Amino acid sequence: MKRIILAAALMLLTFGAVSAQNNFRGIVKYKITSTGKVDLSIPEDQSVVEIKVYDDQLLYEQTIQKGLKVSQAIDFSQAIAYLAANGIELETYTGDGKFIVRHESTKAELDSIYLVDQEAGHFYYENVNETQEMLGYTVHKMVMHRYDEEGSDNPAICWYSTEIGPEYCLVMGNIKGFPFVYTQELGEGRAVTFTAIEVQKGKVKDVDMLLPAGYKDASGEEFETFRNELKDAIELLED
Repeated sequence: MKRIILAAALMLLTFGAVSAQNNFRGIVKYKITSTGKVDLSIPEDQSVVEIKVYDDQLLYEQTIQKGLKVSQAIDFSQAIAYLAANGIELETYTGDGKFIVRHESTKAELDSIYLVDQEAGHFYYENVNETQEMLGYTVHKMVMHRYDEEGSDNPAICWYSTEIGPEYCLVMGNIKGFPFVYTQELGEGRAVTFTAIEVQKGKVKDVDMLLPAGYKDASGEEFETFRNELKDAIELLED
């Protein structure tokens, strides 16, 4: 139990995502597969995920995007409770570990991802003049060029639609469009690819886009301080 709680907390610490007038409302389901150099075992009950879409809003797990703004509900309550049960308190934080963290991007920041950047450890998107049909939608080809620390390119093919959701998808890769196929790098040779397998129109209302109650708003600075304290506490418990 200890390993599961601490592993979940460390994963959250590691990953800690202008609107088009699209009127699509529904659910897009994805199949997740391991596509990196290091094979990942993905449990069957975790291999299918979904994004809810309501016009220019997206809800992925507990991350809501509206236009260029993202609000994320992040729950560290299990880790806080486990540390408390072992007599470990954080230096300054005294809450239950439930946060709403808000972020807003600018169009210029997102457009810069499409400028050629070949620096080691960096990436950029290249639009390709090629389309295909997926699940009844026209999707456009894009190449994500990724440069490792040796400066070698490790490109990944992505496909996206401009008919669903906001102009930019901040909850999955900052893509200018809605991803139908997208590869996410997890580091150390690990990667997963999200492939859309089903589009369900309807079934989503504006109330479905609300974040859960009981979470406290936190600035980026407050949340970063908490994460650092939690990381130190977990490392202390593991020693």
